[in-house]
Parts: sequence; C-alpha cells; structure tokens
Amino acid sequence: MAKNTICLWYESEAEQAARFYAGLFPDSVVGKVYRAPSDYPSGHEGDVLMVEFTVAGVQCVGLNGGPVFKHNEAFSFQIATDNQEETDRYWDAIVGNGGQESECGWCKDKWGISWQITPRVLMQAMAAGGAEAKRAFDAMMTMKKIDVAKIAAARRG
Repeated sequence: MAKNTICLWYESEAEQAARFYAGLFPDSVVGKVYRAPSDYPSGHEGDVLMVEFTVAGVQCVGLNGGPVFKHNEAFSFQIATDNQEETDRYWDAIVGNGGQESECGWCKDKWGISWQITPRVLMQAMAAGGAEAKRAFDAMMTMKKIDVAKIAAARRG
C-alpha cells in the first residue's frame, strides 16, 4: 500500500466498483482484496472489507463501511479526454451503468462517486484566458456531457 492513498467509502460494493473502474480506464487495476476477520457493524466475518485499486494511475482503497456516509461532489475524479470518442466512452459507461448526468461535464456513477469527464480542449481554452476562455466557458455552461466540437468552435469565436 502506498504511503498516501485515497480511501473511498462504499456501502457494500467496493470490489464491484473497483472492477468497473479497472475495466473502464487505462492504467487501472484491482489489487488486494481484504476480508473482514470478524463481524463488524455493517458486515460479517469473511465479507469484503477493503479493496486496493488504481484508477487511471491514482491509488485508492475502497472501504465497505455501510450506509453511514454518502458521497457528494466535494470529491470527484477528473478524467482528461483527448477527443469526443473518449469523452463519450467514459461518460456513456458511467451514466449507462446506473449513474446519472449532471452539468458541465460532471456525472455520478451508481455508487455515488462524482466524475468530471473533461476534454483537454476545454482546459486549453481555460488556460488561454481572455475572450477565448469566456466563449468556451459560456458554451460549457449549456452542456451536460461536453461537446468537443462546440468547445473548439467557441475557442475560435
């Protein structure tokens, strides 16, 4: 286990979530699965307690802690995409697997984790600043899933 790892709380499906992420994103893998050595408040001896996994190069631990805590947008994974095909693939997999759309490139998976599926063209426009950034930002504000062609057109004016 790494010295610094993101720990994500799940009600009971940390392993399923880790396997979903590992199957979707490159540089992702499911590592060690830890089983509870005895009963605990939200589970039983032998249940999956923790799962080590990597999502797009970021090391994480999923903890099956029960229904006490819920995810919110204060934490999200931001995935940079290179084109519309990649944007669509991630967005459609997350939303189409029991997740939900939000605004401006944000969506949630079925476990409540927030994702920002962010085309690089949008971040490049924001980095450019000025009128180019304003046009791209204004275009983004009208979208759920980001439309790469519309952001590129907004950049050009």
